[in-house]
Amino acid sequence: MKFDKDCEVIWHDRKRHFGLPISFYRYYIVKKEGEWVKFFRHKGFLSAVIDEINIYRCYDVSMHLSLADKIFKTGTIRISSNDATAPQFHLRHIANPYKVRDLVSSLIEIERKKKHIGITEFQMPNS
Repeated sequence: MKFDKDCEVIWHDRKRHFGLPISFYRYYIVKKEGEWVKFFRHKGFLSAVIDEINIYRCYDVSMHLSLADKIFKTGTIRISSNDATAPQFHLRHIANPYKVRDLVSSLIEIERKKKHIGITEFQMPNS
């Protein structure tokens, strides 16, 4: 995938099958200095679908590890966002899921602080 020359790819990987990166799903975290940090998901070979989400729009990160994921040292990161087109963004069967989860969580916090965006949490009273 091509990005502007002033963009930096912070992380990238492919969806893995049996621990091997043999897939047409590619994932990127890209930073444009002083402007934005985004997730990109590129699906396809002959034709492509490219999704992107601004990191500051994300508010929750979780990780799912199946038995096969544990065997092949992969995992799925689930990212919840308030983006209208992709409220659930999945990085499926990626290598080093613990490191990626920590990277994603820290990037979300940094970007939200830069943009002065907070999460309002409230609890409904028990009936």
